[in-house]
Amino acid sequence: MKHSLLALALACSFVSQVVGQQPTTSQTPPASDQDEVVRITTNLVQIDAVVTDRNGKQITDLSSTDFAIYEDGHPQEIKNFSFISLQPMPTTAAPTPAPERATAAPVPPIQLRPEQVRRTFALVVDDLGLSFESMYFVRKSLHKFVDEQVQPGDLVAVIRTGAGIGALQQFTTDKRLLHAAIEHIKFNAQTRSIGAFAPVDANTFDARSVAGPNNAEDFNSKKAGERQTNNESMARAAEKQYRDQIFSVGTLGALNFVVRGLRELPGRKSIVLMSDQLSLLDPQGGTDFRTLENVRRLTDLANRASTVIYTMDARGLQPLNITAADGSYGSVGQPSAYASGPASQFFPNGDMIANRANDFFDSQTGLNYLARQTGGFFVQNDNDLNHGLRRVLDDQKGFYLIGYRPDAATFDAKTGRPDFHTLEVRLKNHPGLSVRTRTGFYGVPNEAARPVYRTREQQLTAAIASPFASGAVDLRLTSLFLNDPTYGSFMRSLIYVDAHSLTFTNEPDGTHKATVDVAAMTFGVDGGVVDQRFRTETLQVRAAEYRAALRDGLTFGINLPIRKPGAFQLRVAVRDAASERVGSANQFIEVPNLSKSQLTLSGLYVASNESRQTLNASAQTGGAAAVALPSDASATEGQLVESEPQTGPAVRRFRAGMVIDYGYEAYNARLDSAMKRPHLQTQVRLFHDNQQIFTGKVLDITGQPDSRRLVAFGHLQLGQNLTPGDYILQVIVSDVAGKERPRVASQWLPFEIK
Repeated sequence: MKHSLLALALACSFVSQVVGQQPTTSQTPPASDQDEVVRITTNLVQIDAVVTDRNGKQITDLSSTDFAIYEDGHPQEIKNFSFISLQPMPTTAAPTPAPERATAAPVPPIQLRPEQVRRTFALVVDDLGLSFESMYFVRKSLHKFVDEQVQPGDLVAVIRTGAGIGALQQFTTDKRLLHAAIEHIKFNAQTRSIGAFAPVDANTFDARSVAGPNNAEDFNSKKAGERQTNNESMARAAEKQYRDQIFSVGTLGALNFVVRGLRELPGRKSIVLMSDQLSLLDPQGGTDFRTLENVRRLTDLANRASTVIYTMDARGLQPLNITAADGSYGSVGQPSAYASGPASQFFPNGDMIANRANDFFDSQTGLNYLARQTGGFFVQNDNDLNHGLRRVLDDQKGFYLIGYRPDAATFDAKTGRPDFHTLEVRLKNHPGLSVRTRTGFYGVPNEAARPVYRTREQQLTAAIASPFASGAVDLRLTSLFLNDPTYGSFMRSLIYVDAHSLTFTNEPDGTHKATVDVAAMTFGVDGGVVDQRFRTETLQVRAAEYRAALRDGLTFGINLPIRKPGAFQLRVAVRDAASERVGSANQFIEVPNLSKSQLTLSGLYVASNESRQTLNASAQTGGAAAVALPSDASATEGQLVESEPQTGPAVRRFRAGMVIDYGYEAYNARLDSAMKRPHLQTQVRLFHDNQQIFTGKVLDITGQPDSRRLVAFGHLQLGQNLTPGDYILQVIVSDVAGKERPRVASQWLPFEIK
């Protein structure tokens, strides 16, 4: 296999020793506290419940004797009972930093482990159901929510119902990523309306009035001297109903996608759906059974995934009577035969006003049902969307777990189809309190309700489509952006796999063999597939290599060319062919536009000094070993041979006191007008537990003639007093050439001290 390595020249070589202050270590609860919330099995049905007072304040000090639970109206004996608190643990607050310059590098986002996640929110923006008017208020409210209400320990995603797996639609702690996702929420021109509702006049089509008594002609269908028959109006009503159903299916499909992904995460999760409408009724006021059945299946899926759905009507409080925009003149004749109420006696379109109000209330039926069935609540008639979001946050302080043992008949489908069983939780002797919980479930155990993916393609596709990194194969993903004069921009991705997740067979010649399928797909902001790679790797190693693989793991490399700048999301899935176990990982990638001449950094290479010396002992410059990076998109793909994978660039698991190397490239540096050469300054910062614990000296990068592509590396000695845990290394580069204001670029990468 062809190897192409870029030995980063000794542009700047410096050693920094990390010592100094240590942050107070925050406590994190054991993951087992929240591993399972809702359980629907043949020997235990367990649900969550929230109790509040008249002011909406949570009550957290009740006991099992204060509750009664009923299945299909029959009382059940409570076997399991506990209260799970989601209040954040007390931590020592970091000192307030001094105001930074506009050119200062941003602080890297917090990197959370699964057990550190306190709350998980999916903010689902129904751009298929939001009007142009509502979209503005939703975006404004979400920006404020991210700035003021998202706290450390919160895992948040902003997801659009009208988009696919977009690059920005991922769960993250990075507020900059969330703000970028909010900025990409646009009004969907094919959505239902421009405003909360359209003004009414004599030319307005009214779906409710087309089915008058005795198939009479509709007064409101007059236009330009022509009269439409009731059959023509009915056709228009059917078209509108079909259009609304299509949008509803799209909205429910997006929610279904999110819930299926949330199912893989432990604990209680939350979805906040912001929409203008989700109706369960047809234009004539009857039940839309197609939409209702889809909503019922979604609520059952959400309940099994321990997910609570909160819904918000983004229209807020609307005036449903006559407004200044409604036409009160220009219609000669008498009121419609179907008009009712005082307005119909003086206003020719009074029946439309009444029907418009009915349509408004009907459009809320699905939102109310969806929240009520999953233990959430419906926020309506509130023009302050952030007030509704605060109510949702207040509802996340904790919950009760209540479980009972079901009868055998609960899961006995006598009719061939599983029966729906209603659940009700009541409070004893607490008249001032109210309880919210899930309202029922289908008589199918959780094990049988999970989908089964049988083929290799189905398994890999399901893992790629999941909005979360998950699965039975433990893997890590690290991607580095690089640019080559010949090959252009590309992404070098390193995939680390825990060898214990793979199945090795003993071969007759004494070797050990495993086969893995690797799939990698890159998605753009719009959800379209930008690039994809599928490989099957056969690993055959001898006894010593096999023991090393079990001890240190395996690393694979994939190169993905990037044809245009922008935001992308890389998703990788690895499948063990023998056991059919699958794991996935994803990473946000931002590819800069180098043609704009902005100072830009490549991806950051970080590895231990020991790993680098083993890999590149012959790559010496001035007596110092150099950091190695792939120079073009033809660099090695497939399994990579590393003597120290744990301390290599794919895993980055170091020990206190170890010397680590870091390297990068800087593009588009300015030339000093006097010296005719670039002048860059670099500085490193180290973060732990959301606190900056080390700041390196400012050093110069000089002596390189090519301003378009400068290379640099440095060494960092980790202090012996650094505690085990997760850290973030940030490199800041300032372009100080000339008299213009300095330009600043930064890159960061997490690592671990064990």
